[in-house]
Parts: sequence; C-alpha cells; structure tokens
Amino acid sequence: EVQLVESGGGSVQSGGSLRLSCTVSGFGHDFEDSDWGWYRLAPGRQCEWVSTISSDGDTYYADSVKGRFTISQDNGKTPVYLQMNSLKPEDTAVYYCAAGDPSRLWSGGACYRDFGYWGQGTQVTVSS
Repeated sequence: EVQLVESGGGSVQSGGSLRLSCTVSGFGHDFEDSDWGWYRLAPGRQCEWVSTISSDGDTYYADSVKGRFTISQDNGKTPVYLQMNSLKPEDTAVYYCAAGDPSRLWSGGACYRDFGYWGQGTQVTVSS
C-alpha cells in the first residue's frame, strides 16, 4: 500500500522557520510524472491550498504564503519539501501533502482526499 508521510511540523514563534518533508512509503505507484501540493487545514477554517509543484518543476503559491514559503523537490523525486520562513500565527494548521491532479485535489475551499494520494498531515503551530 502506498502512503504519503509528512514530517517536520512543530511549534515555533512568529518569524521562525520550519521545513516540511513529504515522502512515499510503500510500493505500487510511480510518482515520476505527478504534480505535488501542500494544503492546510486550521480549526474553523476551510481547507486551503498552499503550494503546488508540477511534474515540470513549475511552482505556484497562494497569495498568503507567496514570498515566505518555497516548495521544492530534487529532479522530480520525493521527498517534496515545503520551506516555511517568516511564519505567522495565521499559518497555524495541519499541513498535508498530496500527489495528483491539483484541480481534483482541491477546489473552492475543499480538499478532496478521495482523489489522488494524501498524507496524514503534520501539525504546525506558530505562537505570537
């Protein structure tokens, strides 16, 4: 069974940094041509798309994190990273990585975890 596993979450003060990693556990799917994304869910808020890296290496960011977060991977392989700098309390959430068609993974504030591949999430807490 293939699973995505996130790591690197934790608690930091405002202005701090964290680097999240997403790795693949198990066999049975070739992710070489996959798009990868990071999403987050905070209590009382809708699921938010954070960033995507396409199979071609193009990167995209939500306005709320642009200039502070960087998504990356080495030669289209896992791990997929999310470097988070200048963290703010409003970045507090559970962060999920996912692989698949971005248009089917998230839309209009909803994460569709029945599509593609998703991890179980890692908690990021930013204190003021």
